[in-house]
Amino acid sequence: MYTINVYLRFALIAGGVLGGIVLWLVYGFWYGFPFLLVGLFLLVGYLLLGTLVSTSILLSQARFEEAEKRLKLTFFPNLLLMGYKGVYYMTKGILAVQKKDLPTGEKWLRTALEVGLPSDNERGAVLLQLAMIAGSKNNRQAAQAYLNDLKKLNITEPMLKEQIKGIEKQLKQMSQAFNPSMIGFLQRGGNKRRMPRIR
Repeated sequence: MYTINVYLRFALIAGGVLGGIVLWLVYGFWYGFPFLLVGLFLLVGYLLLGTLVSTSILLSQARFEEAEKRLKLTFFPNLLLMGYKGVYYMTKGILAVQKKDLPTGEKWLRTALEVGLPSDNERGAVLLQLAMIAGSKNNRQAAQAYLNDLKKLNITEPMLKEQIKGIEKQLKQMSQAFNPSMIGFLQRGGNKRRMPRIR
């Protein structure tokens, strides 16, 4: 998927809007209108979609530090389209989990579910992460509840399906004692799982 470099987008927004206003004031409205229109079009696209598409691409390439920096360039998450707002918080959660900051990751993942996600694949990715976090805390009951919710979804991504089978197998093997392999599974899953395609 082709995306405009975020810094180029910012430059085009500024150039289009400011240049359009200057041309409008100096030469008249119709001279500045095309530049103003392009600048406003790019600005609206940024406000509604943020930097989520390019962040998703970086995540799929396991470039986590770059993805985190790119996500921070979404300055107005509350203005994102319905569904994209949930993807924003989901991405924040996944990045926090990748850094092993599980409490923060869990908070953002729960927020993603609350604000809404565009498809069952995204909802499944969030529930999978929450199940693995619960498993890493030896909370088998919570992990099983997330797994039960996962089974109700229509998951279409093969990799996600395989990871769901993996967490199900892990839960069956869990005893009352802490299972350290869950942490390893969480880390491996975080490194290999691709970001669900944004629709």
